[in-house]
Amino acid sequence: MSKNGSGSQNAPGREMSRRGLLLGAASAGSMAFDWRAAAAAPAVANLEGEEDAIDLTQSIPFYGTGEQAGISTPMQRHCVYMTFDLTTTLRSNLQVLLARWSAAIAQLTVGEAIGQIEPTRETAVGSDTGEALDLAPASLTVTVGLGPNVFSDTFGLAEQCPPLLRELVSLPSDRMVADISGGDLSIQACADDPQVAYHAVRNLARIAKITGAAITRWTVLGFGRASAGKGQVTPRNLMGYKDGTRNITEPEDFDQFVWLNSGPEWQHKGTYQVVRKIQMNIENWDVDPVSDQNRIFGRHKVSGAPLTGAEEFDTPEFDQTDESGQAVIDPASHIRLASFEHNEGVKILRRGYNYTDGINQYGFLDAGLLFISYQNDPANFEMLQRKLGASDLLNEYIAHIGSAIFFVPPAPQEGGYLAQAMFE
Repeated sequence: MSKNGSGSQNAPGREMSRRGLLLGAASAGSMAFDWRAAAAAPAVANLEGEEDAIDLTQSIPFYGTGEQAGISTPMQRHCVYMTFDLTTTLRSNLQVLLARWSAAIAQLTVGEAIGQIEPTRETAVGSDTGEALDLAPASLTVTVGLGPNVFSDTFGLAEQCPPLLRELVSLPSDRMVADISGGDLSIQACADDPQVAYHAVRNLARIAKITGAAITRWTVLGFGRASAGKGQVTPRNLMGYKDGTRNITEPEDFDQFVWLNSGPEWQHKGTYQVVRKIQMNIENWDVDPVSDQNRIFGRHKVSGAPLTGAEEFDTPEFDQTDESGQAVIDPASHIRLASFEHNEGVKILRRGYNYTDGINQYGFLDAGLLFISYQNDPANFEMLQRKLGASDLLNEYIAHIGSAIFFVPPAPQEGGYLAQAMFE
């Protein structure tokens, strides 16, 4: 991949790319493709607000001395999420896989190909698949998680197991499908260019297969981020509502609710990743009156404001009643049941994306939310979901059909690899 931007305005003497023209046209918001307008569009596309722009030239380093990128990192527009099953019982094979993944991710995130694309020998296979050649890094982050089975006796790593890592308990509203649940390893690749994210996962899956250590289990292609980070305009989920208004954004909340700060030193700045594939009954939702949709969420659809407020970030007044004495925000609304005020002050970091799988077997739209959360105690997620799954008015329109949990170790330092200390 080239380190040069692929936006629609290029440096003098550089030919404009087709991808850059398409980005410029999209930002213009016109159905007609105006090539002249596209040519004048900036390389940094400001699609939603002054603080929420896309810079395809930006790169985010993989190596560091703290948490892995892709957690507190401002959310990118696209995500490819994939889980893997280990196919080896050899500890050394797992070690080699994590080392090779680390080296590859470090190259991918700065826009470099993984080795040769066109080998010198005619019979040789390229070490990089090549579909991201000439594309900019697009803020790519790749976040790797380790499932409970990694810390089994099989690999002699039981003593290294993070203290709170275990399978999630069965929760209300679960309708789990085995083929899209579980996994021994996870990869969350996020980027502002979908092909850059896909290229990363494709090449890491290829490395896993070549090393004989793991094979792919299930995957979700996410688009249109469904949560917001600090300084970002709040996006909308496929039900049309703003999602992530009260998300974690401040460092003190990350320290309290997301990062591990105790236990073995190699686990510090690690966290627990919970992923859920949430199917939405979109076509049923679309015929529900908006007034009822507002009641279900506890917010106004257009503004995102709580039903007791006028602006999106107004604090919900859960005790406010109307003239008849009824609660303005329904006690079973999504906003109330998920609020930290009604969950012992607990917060989790949400990093979700919309997804679509086309049409299901019954001829309905098959789509929903790839829900990804980060927390320093999986029980915090379970507490929230237990309440939501039992009482949330939204349950009529959604079902949790996939689930998995992983420990996300901190970022490796340059010259090292992910979770290296647990092998030493």
